[in-house]
Formats: sequence, structure tokens, C-alpha cells
Amino acid sequence: MTHSANHTQKPRRAHRGPARRIGRTLALVLPVMLVLSGTLAVTSVNWSGNSSDSMLTASAGDLSVPAKSRAPQDVLRDRLLLELQEKNPGVALSHLQKEVDRHPSLAKHCVSIARALGRAAVRAYGPSRAQSYARPVCDTSFATGVAAHQNG
Repeated sequence: MTHSANHTQKPRRAHRGPARRIGRTLALVLPVMLVLSGTLAVTSVNWSGNSSDSMLTASAGDLSVPAKSRAPQDVLRDRLLLELQEKNPGVALSHLQKEVDRHPSLAKHCVSIARALGRAAVRAYGPSRAQSYARPVCDTSFATGVAAHQNG
């Protein structure tokens, strides 16, 4: 008897081929399906905040206030109103002018932001002191906001 006759071969696994193909197929298809289902879920949600015609609703028990719009002009207005309270209306108006110069798309919102600053300045500083901060930002919108809040 020779040495090679005593050598035994390892038995081949008969199911290795199909199982590996199924595993590879799942590895490719499953992530694609997850991405597609996530994309479909996101597109199905009514992001307008109007729950009457919403297809899907998110459940969040402790969120009683709907999300506010976070458009760039809203973010800027909120930041400037905070700055008006923390510093003074003059600083807020200067920053409004800089932002409008830096981002010309905000120019169409400049009047409404300046008026909001004028109204807030009257509430925080009183009419005469608020008027002292007036400057030609967005024409005379700040002064208009001061005057409108003074009279009404």
C-alpha cells in the first residue's frame, strides 16, 4: 500500500454554490430595497404640515406645536429679533443690511424684517428711544414699523 492510497479527500459541500448565490443576491438586493422603501416613505409624507390630506402621520406624543417654517428669511428675522433684545436695534439693523448685501435674495424680505424689528424695538425701548435707532435700511421700513406700533 502506498502513501497516496491512504490519503483521503475532503468531501465537497454540495449546497455551497446555490447558498452562496442566494446570499450574494440578498446582499445586493436588500440595500436597494431598503433605500427605495425609505425614499418612498419620505415622499409619501405630507411635509406641508396640513394633516387633513396627509397619507402618513408621524407619531410624536410630546410634540404639541407644529414645526415652524425655517426659511432663510425667518431664520434671519428670528436671529435679528434676538440680537435686538440682547444688544440694541442699531446692531440688528446693521446686520440686516449686511445680510441683504451678502444674499440679495433676501432683499424682497427686507421690508417685512425691518418692520418687525421696528415693532419689537417699540416694545423693548419705547417709541421715542426706538425711533432714535432708525436708519435707512430697506428704505424707511424700520421707522414705519415703529410708527405703526406706536399708533396701534
